[in-house]
Amino acid sequence: MWLLRDPLELTDYQLILPPALAQMLIFCDGTHTPQEIQVAFSRHAGVPIDFSIVQDTLAALDEACLLDNERAAQARQAHLATYRHQPHRPPALAGLSYPADPGELAGHLADFGRQDNLNGWQPWQGRAVISPHIDYLRGGPVYAQVWRRAEAAVKEAELILVFGTDHNGGFGRITLTRQPYATPFGVLPADVKLVERLAEALGPDEAFAEELHHRKEHSVELSAVWLHYVRGQQPCPVVPILCGSFQHFVSNGHHPADDPKLNAFVETLRAETAGKRVLAVASVDLAHVGPNFGDDFLMDGERRVSLAESDERLMAAISAGDAAQFYEEIASVQDCHRICGFSSIYLMLRYLGPGRGIRVAYEQCPADPQDTSLVSICGLLLA
Repeated sequence: MWLLRDPLELTDYQLILPPALAQMLIFCDGTHTPQEIQVAFSRHAGVPIDFSIVQDTLAALDEACLLDNERAAQARQAHLATYRHQPHRPPALAGLSYPADPGELAGHLADFGRQDNLNGWQPWQGRAVISPHIDYLRGGPVYAQVWRRAEAAVKEAELILVFGTDHNGGFGRITLTRQPYATPFGVLPADVKLVERLAEALGPDEAFAEELHHRKEHSVELSAVWLHYVRGQQPCPVVPILCGSFQHFVSNGHHPADDPKLNAFVETLRAETAGKRVLAVASVDLAHVGPNFGDDFLMDGERRVSLAESDERLMAAISAGDAAQFYEEIASVQDCHRICGFSSIYLMLRYLGPGRGIRVAYEQCPADPQDTSLVSICGLLLA
């Protein structure tokens, strides 16, 4: 069966189609009328398809807002208006991925650091943190190690920038929001003035075109919870920045360093934050490999060692603040490891410039019950 699900959740519907009927979707490309879809689908299937089947399927797709049409556009605008009229962006995963009660949550996060030894660790006051955005169940100890060591920098920051992966974002898209993010510990204030300046650099239509993605995207949220936990009851302004895919650069041979909008964004961010105590956070995972992600091989011991070596080269480039080398390491192999933090890390490195990093943790987390697929994550501190 084929499962059709809208990541924006404009409706509560999810459609399940048998494989034969799912073939009809090939012709739902905006160039065919319903009658033409029937003809093309019948020819493709090799048998006559009754027009009522096409009509009923299109009606179900329409009701679920799975067609790119006026109904879906109106639903999107209605959800966006609701999102913008809220006093803050509520935590989407509270009570699902982590406890919604602040006391229980604090204990939950503290437990992840019980085995972490900070003896001899001196307060660190660097410029950036690389943190996972995998679920806490698998990544909790890595989160704890990096955020505990970043405590002094988190508490002294005047502004925190969170570069998060937009898992549904458009190619090269940077998506902003004026909404402050809330966690079970309270509300993290927004720097609306900075958001507006960045939106001017990108173009307001570009900057907010996919703002609704902030509503459900987990990448910023899972790091926001930790920084709020560490910061306590005196949070500083936080600017959440969702970063879309760089796959088009890899595919077409172009380079993000030559993209005018990305350059304008980075230059404006540098200019507007100059002289401030800024902590940048990349809320990212690394590789996604194995059958669960479409690969035709199992992640055996030899492949795990090879992946660790590849990830080590990425972490070395990150630690040096070398955005160009980081990009080249991924692009040279056509992003075959599906680096989830590709755009987020690259843009943060472009903003920071050269530096010096401290490797805190690295882990390969299981991604299927058979442990034949994995997601690699890391914790780094950049000075």
